[in-house]
Order: sequence, then C-alpha cells, then structure tokens
Amino acid sequence: MAVTSLVLTDVDAGLHREQGELRPTAELSLAGSRDWSIRWRTLRGGVSDGVSVVELNSGGLSLSVLPTRGMGIWKGRFHDLPLEWKSPVERPVHPTFVNLQDRGGLGWLHGFNELLCRCGLGFMGPPGDDGGEKLTLHGRIANIPAHRVEVRVDPDGDGTLELIGIVDECSMFGPRWRLTSTLRLVAGSNRCEIIDEVTNLGGQPQELSLLYHINVGRPFLEPVATYAVPCRDIAPRDARAAEGIDACYVYGAPVAGFAEQAYYHTPIGAADGWSTAVLANAANNAALAVHFQTKQLPTFTVWKNTIAEADGYVTGLEPGVNFPNFRAFERQQGRLPIVKPGHSYRSELALEVADTEQAVHQLHDRVNRLQGSTNPVVHRQPLARLSPAGTK
Repeated sequence: MAVTSLVLTDVDAGLHREQGELRPTAELSLAGSRDWSIRWRTLRGGVSDGVSVVELNSGGLSLSVLPTRGMGIWKGRFHDLPLEWKSPVERPVHPTFVNLQDRGGLGWLHGFNELLCRCGLGFMGPPGDDGGEKLTLHGRIANIPAHRVEVRVDPDGDGTLELIGIVDECSMFGPRWRLTSTLRLVAGSNRCEIIDEVTNLGGQPQELSLLYHINVGRPFLEPVATYAVPCRDIAPRDARAAEGIDACYVYGAPVAGFAEQAYYHTPIGAADGWSTAVLANAANNAALAVHFQTKQLPTFTVWKNTIAEADGYVTGLEPGVNFPNFRAFERQQGRLPIVKPGHSYRSELALEVADTEQAVHQLHDRVNRLQGSTNPVVHRQPLARLSPAGTK
C-alpha cells in the first residue's frame, strides 16, 4: 500500500490547512493499530492566536506538536499517563508575543511550557555579550514557525505516522540554518523517534549549538522519584548545584522558592552510540526514558527545578551537542561543532514511556548494562572543563 502524504503548511505555495484529520479507512489502515489518527488545528484567541497544533496518535502514544514553535512537542499521553509539566505559561504562546530581549535577555521564558523544545541553533545557554553580539537565553529556534509541514502515513511493515517540519533560522550578515525535523511513531507503540537534520545554508562555516530541553512533571516527577543515566562522571554546574550533589539522583517535594540545580554528565553509549536516561516515579511503575545518540549528542544535563507546583514543578532531561553554558565558554572547550556550507548535522533521539514495573525494570537494566562495573566519578564541585564556575 502506498504512503499517504499530506502537506499542511507550505508558505511558498500559499497553503495552510486550518484544521482536519486523517483516520483509518478501508483504503488506509495500519496493522499495529485500529485507533491511530492525525489531527491538526489552529488555535484562536489570546497569546495562542495563530499557533498550529498537530496531534499524532499511534493508538497508544499521542503527542501534540507545535510547528509554530520550532516543531516543539507541547504535551502528550500514553494510556492514562500525561506527558507534560504544569508551566506557569499555561498555553502555547505565539512567537509574536515572545520578546527574547525581555528581562535582560530571558524573554525566552515567556513562551516556555513544552514537553520538548530545542535550544539553539546559532547559540544557546544564558544571555550575554559574545564579541559584541548580544545573545539571549537559549537561542531562537524554539520561537520560529515552520514554513513547511507535512504528515505521512506508511502502512507497510509496522505502520508509521510521521510529521516533517522545516524551520529556517536565518539572518542577514549572520548564520543561515535550516532544521528539517521528522517525528515518527509506530502504530500502537509506546515510543516516538525524533530525527533532525540541521543544514548550513550559508556560504561560510558556522558553529552549531543544540540542546533538547525535555521537561517532565507529574506523575513521573514526585517526591523520591529518581533519574538514572550511564555516565563516566557527573559534576554540579555551580555552587548551588554542589549543595545537592550527594542526593542529585533523587527528587524532593515541591518547595516554594527552590533555586534550580543542574548537573552535567558525560554519558556512556553502547557500541552503536545509543544511550538511555530514565526518570522513574517513586513506586518504579511509571517512567519516561530518553534514548539518544551520543556520537551526535555527547553531553547530558539534568535540570532540577522542584519549586512550588504553581511556579512550575519540573525536571529537565537534556541531551545536547554541547552543555548549556555561555557560547564563548563552550567554544573555548571545543564543544561547538563546525558545519561547512551545504553540510548538515544529524541528531537522533527517542522518547519511550513505561507504565508497568516490568517495563521500568527493563529500562533500568539497560542503564545498568551501559554503566557496566565502573561507577561514575562524582565531582563534588564544578569542573573547569564543564562549567564556567569550575576552578579545577
């Protein structure tokens, strides 16, 4: 059976489908699920006015993607488990209403509420001045709409649903990046794959910054929830994170005014480069896993923000090309890959949801196999090679 393809948005062709859906028919069916669907709509009103939402439902896992916000994943669900966090920013925000220069360069936070958003591509990390260039928090890509969006249904094999979006981050006298993002679900599966190709459209080599900010709240995050990632070493980002290094793998209850903590890991991958990080609830019967390709995404950051529920109780599991430090520091450490004109940088990751003790146990088994017999080196203070706050 042939692949069914439908373009939802194509700026160059003057096309935008305001709303609609694809569902199983006699001519279009997937062997793995009778309940799959793809729905799309455009939100109207408030700061969400004009935001496109595409929901892919595999018959097990459903994800709502925001092409208007750099192809970020807003939220999802697997069976009875919501995949989200309760941000103070309750609804998707159209980039028109996000001034990245606000709050001294922290304006990116005005639109921050996704399960997954990208940081980059020209820069990411904290705001500041890099050789006369004023950088804002976490870059521009999460606040640029896709100019082309397409969905595909492939009935062959296991049957897949795909969403492909193209986002250009370009500037006169600056970098010209093109992100081509493919999100893929297999019918009936508990897993989604994300394949990104970042292409340098310009005439000069450019340094790339890229991090996947994967943000998780309840029911996975709760008091005594834990995370696990196979790694060679772990170090606190700064003095604040160093205060919690002895219990960094364990989460606390919401605390009003909690000051965020971040931990930098050097992850271990299998022979093929793939690694796995797991966030599991206290009972170890629900978990979210992030599988990522360490040959492409060699850094891993855990962000702990166990602040009051109303203020955004959340943790971040963040594979990246580089750590979320200021660009000049990451350049000094040689962690910014140079992409030649016409060349692309590929990154691959996947999200997997477990909702039984056995499934959670299997995820932890994978982490343990990757870790092997050697425990990670735990640094009690920031390292100079990983963080600007490091002294040795």
